[in-house]
Amino acid sequence: MSSDARLDALNAWLARVLPLPMSAIAPATSDASFRRYFRITLDAEIAMPPGGAPVRTLIAMDAPPAQEDCAAYVAVAALLAAAGVHAPAIHAQDLSAGFLLLSDLGTRTYRDLLDDATAPTLYRDACGALIAWQLASRESVLPRYDEAMLARELALFSDWYVAKHLGLTLTPSQRATLDTAFRQILDSALAQPQVYVHRDFHSRNLMVSQPNPGVLDFQGAVYGPISYDLVSLLRDAYIEWSEEQELDWAVRYWERAREAGLPVAEDFGDFWRDFEWMGVQRHLKILGIFARLAHRDGKHAYLADMPRVMGYLRRACDRYRALGPLLQLLDELEARQPVVGYTF
Repeated sequence: MSSDARLDALNAWLARVLPLPMSAIAPATSDASFRRYFRITLDAEIAMPPGGAPVRTLIAMDAPPAQEDCAAYVAVAALLAAAGVHAPAIHAQDLSAGFLLLSDLGTRTYRDLLDDATAPTLYRDACGALIAWQLASRESVLPRYDEAMLARELALFSDWYVAKHLGLTLTPSQRATLDTAFRQILDSALAQPQVYVHRDFHSRNLMVSQPNPGVLDFQGAVYGPISYDLVSLLRDAYIEWSEEQELDWAVRYWERAREAGLPVAEDFGDFWRDFEWMGVQRHLKILGIFARLAHRDGKHAYLADMPRVMGYLRRACDRYRALGPLLQLLDELEARQPVVGYTF
């Protein structure tokens, strides 16, 4: 007898909603959440929806309602589609059960195919999709990426990375240093122009597809700082480029965003500072999330990506005098000798 009751329920639901019998079902992707994805192979090709291109495979999502919100996924998918961004089409849904039947964007992620030869085209396409998404922004549609949410994310660093992963208790002085840094980071983020934010716009959530890219894992989208998604893309936790290359792609995005009428800073230097400070918030959060995935959820593979994320964080802190105390705290937590190198 199967011990996977949700998979049994998903199979029963698929038998009711699929347009043709399926010949196979197999895990499609891994995920850092409670969601699971399965690739469904149909007995034959069929147009989905009627009149569409023939397909042989579909994706079934299993999102336990106690932990995941399918309604948010459906709502954001509609926003992406309206913006002209390639997201999975939803062919069937049972929100109360946490099941969705989606179009299949394929098996080739940006992470799989990125190299020096492919990166210019792939990042150009990704920035085009990002700009289209941001241009569609409207207030009061998505949850605000407000101070409370940003602060909860920063708290993951102290709660999970420092306390759980490093096994350390901050001294009162260290806690005060971290609180001051958090306040500065929050002020910087909240001062930025606000647009739609995917929140995980990176190489594992972008599919090489037609049209390119296909965008996944968007259910946590919010209305927040304009530099956030570009940070996710260019300072990716899973793949790293030289800082010169990051800067080149950031300039290209900024120029296109200005031409499109997005509210980026008039001076690129100001935009770059916003980008870097936003990266500090994101990378503190990611260190906490990766620690939580490892220590709470048993997903230890994420620990291998921590040094890359810490490298982003340390280099940004080293460039701004106001973030010097945070860099010194990181030195203390990692028992490093501090090296001062501020440029701003």
